[in-house]
Amino acid sequence: MKKFKRSMLALTIAAVLTTVTACGSGEQASKTNTQTASNTTEQKTEQKTEKQEEKLSGTIAIDGSSTVFPILEAVSEEYNLIQPNVKAPVGVSGTGGGFKRFVIGETDFSNASRPIKEEEAALAKENGVEYIELKLAFDGLSVVVSKDNDFVDYLTVEELNRMWVDGSDVVTWKDLRPEWPEIKIEFFSPGHDSGTYDYWNEVILKKTDIRKDAQLSEDDNVLVMGVSGGKGGIGYFGYAYYYENQDKLKVVPIDNGNGAITPTEETINNGTYAPLSRPMFMYVNKEALKRPEVLDYLTFLNEHVGELALEVGYINMPQLEYDNNAELIKKAK
Repeated sequence: MKKFKRSMLALTIAAVLTTVTACGSGEQASKTNTQTASNTTEQKTEQKTEKQEEKLSGTIAIDGSSTVFPILEAVSEEYNLIQPNVKAPVGVSGTGGGFKRFVIGETDFSNASRPIKEEEAALAKENGVEYIELKLAFDGLSVVVSKDNDFVDYLTVEELNRMWVDGSDVVTWKDLRPEWPEIKIEFFSPGHDSGTYDYWNEVILKKTDIRKDAQLSEDDNVLVMGVSGGKGGIGYFGYAYYYENQDKLKVVPIDNGNGAITPTEETINNGTYAPLSRPMFMYVNKEALKRPEVLDYLTFLNEHVGELALEVGYINMPQLEYDNNAELIKKAK
């Protein structure tokens, strides 16, 4: 009887030891499997991080509109923080000057404050340059006078036409309205290569010549200095340049027949600031998108250009426009 009990005890102990050993082995296996899975996850995460942080290099050629320049300058500065080896300087040859380079394949992107003209598109086709057109932001072309001008409260579209056309009889402010002082008007305008000039020529001058004594410059900062330099100065340029120089300039509300409207984020975006609200464009050489740095820059631009446009004084597009841009980029690449 005692012998049987000892045998049963031995068997029981053995069984317990076997169970403990098995459990230990299971726990060890589980621990090993967990460590393996964890290591695999870490490796995948590291690989993903390395891929995300892949450093690109190269130079992207950008030129064109001085009006669009502040937007692209902001984009390039932000992009440089994440891809410091990609150089994307922004030229300011004017819309027309930028297209002259773009249509012969000299640049990757061409900034424009107007759509491409038929003759420019024809030259691009002739030179084998295929492109896509992207809308970046809205601008309200702003008419400005000196901060010292305390009498101009608004101007009509008709008055602007009468003042600015070639052969105008308006020499002093009194010539425009009898109640205004007899101060000689000094006219400052973007140059002929500027898309801003083209737009002004179309909607204000009705495609006639600008007056001969207007002082033209492709540099909007020169125009700011000219207008702010005397009580008689008047000029026009993109909203951002007025926005940056509010301490020197006074913006003039414009009456297009429905009351005088001041350019603001709201009036530019909803089109009530007419006829001087307009979209800003970028033209992209499709061939350039084969280079990874160009595609990466353009993708970054389309994702952030709306918020950056607001920061530098322009008005962002509805999100649908940027979604449309993304589809165009996807198809083009």
